[in-house]
Amino acid sequence: MKKGIHPEYMECSVTCACGNHFVVLSNKSELKIDICDKCHPFFTGSEKIVDTAGRVEKFKRKYNMK
Repeated sequence: MKKGIHPEYMECSVTCACGNHFVVLSNKSELKIDICDKCHPFFTGSEKIVDTAGRVEKFKRKYNMK
């Protein structure tokens, strides 16, 4: 690798909007994010399927799913 062209790699303090705080390695010292694994609906199990105009039912009928 060439010397002097790579960014400095350091510990990064990450703060989520939900209040979760953790440390990762990055080229920035601090990050503020909107969503993390503690508040994302997919990981928390509170995910909801938004059904507009019966599309989910239409798909299930089309492929004979129950």
